Amino acid sequence: MYKRILVAVDGSENSKRAAQHAAKLATLGKETHVEILYVQDFEKIPSDAKQKARTATIDSERRKRIAPIKGVFEQPRVSHELIVKQGEPGSTIVSFANRGGFDLVVIGSRGLNSFQEMVIGSVSQKVAKRVNAPVLIVK
Repeated sequence: MYKRILVAVDGSENSKRAAQHAAKLATLGKETHVEILYVQDFEKIPSDAKQKARTATIDSERRKRIAPIKGVFEQPRVSHELIVKQGEPGSTIVSFANRGGFDLVVIGSRGLNSFQEMVIGSVSQKVAKRVNAPVLIVK
């Protein structure tokens, strides 16, 4: 089956569902390893907050968002590791996935409405278009 699975998460319910599907797939193989990728997008933080924000605060918030997702892989004892990157989520996920030699990339769908998708697109669409490996988008 799959030896290496990348699951991109942002702490949302959609990414938790994506993680649950990745964990189910990972349990099908004895040697499957899952890498959980969380991309911190500092562009979404107002510039005033950037100057005042301390690393410890950002780390604490990230840990709170990701803890339930990491738990998804601990229950069935799936081999996994958390990787945190900084940057624009779409391009960072694509770059990491294409360099990593993954067998599968799993990502949640944000469920943007059709007008928003047409104008700005979504991270899951960008990943599906640009990643070399098969991509599973979970609703």
